[in-house]
This record gives sequence, C-alpha cells and structure tokens, in this order.
Amino acid sequence: MHGEHHHDLAQEFPELKQRVHELKLTSPEFNQLYAEYRELDKAIYRIEEEIETPSDSYTEELKKKRVRLKDKLYAMLATVRP
Repeated sequence: MHGEHHHDLAQEFPELKQRVHELKLTSPEFNQLYAEYRELDKAIYRIEEEIETPSDSYTEELKKKRVRLKDKLYAMLATVRP
C-alpha cells in the first residue's frame, strides 16, 4: 500500500482550513480530539507503509476509530457559533 498519504484535516476539508486553525486556538475539546486523530492517522500511515505490521483486524479497528473522530471533528468544524 505504498504511496498512501496522511489524512490531515486541512487536506481533507480545505474549505475549513481557517476554521481548523480557529478551533485549535480556542477549543480544548477540539484540540484533544484533533491530537487523537493525528496519532491514529500516523499509526495507520505506518501500517500502510509497512513500517509496522499488526493484524488486519487491529488495522481495521484503527481506521474505524479514525473515521469516528473525523466525523466528530467535522461536526465541530461545521458548527457555526453566533
């Protein structure tokens, strides 16, 4: 699976790049979820690049967690506060 890339939020949602920056500066909850997302993404990248070779079921569980976190982060990004 060589050639896979990181799933950085700014790349995934380029139209929300400024909002990512704002929430990183103002929301401890966003920062915590964002840090967790980045760690999962790094772990998955290492697996896809065959730097690490855990079981397929473990890899799939990491990917599911990343998707759930991405959904939570997107919901926070898409919420416009007055």
